[in-house]
Amino acid sequence: MLTNSYREMNNLKLNPDKSTKNKKRDELLKKLKNNEIDIVIGTHAIIQKDVKFKNLALIIIDEQHRFGVAQRAYLQQEAMETHDGSGKTVPHLLTMTATPIPRTLAIAMFGNLELSILDEMPKNRKEIITKIIAPKLRQQAYDFIRKEIKNGRQAFVILPLVEESKALNEIKAATTEHKKLSEEIFPDLKIGLLHGKLKSKEKEKVMEDFKNKKYNILVSTSVVEVGIDIPNASVIVIEDADRFGLSQLHQFRGRVGRGEHQSYCFLFTNKSTDRRSAVPTMERLQAMEDTNDGFEISQKDLELRGPGQFFGTIQSGLPDIAMEHLSNIKLIKYARLEAQNLLEQDPELKNHPALRDGLKKFQEKIHME
Repeated sequence: MLTNSYREMNNLKLNPDKSTKNKKRDELLKKLKNNEIDIVIGTHAIIQKDVKFKNLALIIIDEQHRFGVAQRAYLQQEAMETHDGSGKTVPHLLTMTATPIPRTLAIAMFGNLELSILDEMPKNRKEIITKIIAPKLRQQAYDFIRKEIKNGRQAFVILPLVEESKALNEIKAATTEHKKLSEEIFPDLKIGLLHGKLKSKEKEKVMEDFKNKKYNILVSTSVVEVGIDIPNASVIVIEDADRFGLSQLHQFRGRVGRGEHQSYCFLFTNKSTDRRSAVPTMERLQAMEDTNDGFEISQKDLELRGPGQFFGTIQSGLPDIAMEHLSNIKLIKYARLEAQNLLEQDPELKNHPALRDGLKKFQEKIHME
């Protein structure tokens, strides 16, 4: 059990770049392996091969949709190999996300995950009003943003890429959009620029200046998808919204509406269909207009993209044979009941060797979340 002493709690920040390994990092890894650290907080760096746990009891994966199946499986595998003096133990696993990926939602429907749904908004929060903006309404949207800024609010403008690309020449690059907004649309306003190619200190400076209201508008790539809290921002514009998935769109929308002000999300798009997947763009974006509920959005995502592979690492797309009857809830219930009855009669599956061998292989190879 943890005490209130700071000595009992350590925050471990690991850098996955091998060139940055130093004595301090090695010392932290040693303490972690020897159970001298009770709580470790980190990024994907925690699941590097040289990070070892001794008595891992709880794994919490935040922003679950940002981790791949193999990465989450690695964490569970590490958990299976921990010891507490009385044999192999399996720690508790908690995954958190505002928008579950289709694969996780599907597995939950099969009964392999328990769900806790938080559907209440924080006190004084208002639902974000989301609108799909056609090209002819773009100027009206700009006028609305100017009005919000005049009232003391701030705005985000999200772009898919950092630089222009020949392959994706229809997508506006963040740098180009920043120049356009600064010189043509809002020449009288202060506009910041944030993208992944900036150094860490430069990113921190831009975000700090935006939070301190030194910028009226922040033009950014997807680096602001999570972890950004600007209560004064009331508008987010997502350019080429059809280029983003539903989960990302919902995460972007969450950058506003974090204070008591009514907030808005404008989805700019010039297309009527998504060429990559042949999924009608308007149907996908309409889901964003219809609800602020991340679980409902995930269900729509599941419907449009499919659940992906159960026996594999693909998190969306056409289902494999185990997923083909996902919508047949009765069949799923019958199958689970039959499995329970079989285990009650033959818990070690001595009379079902083929099933026992198959289950053993399944447990070794398949990641359930």
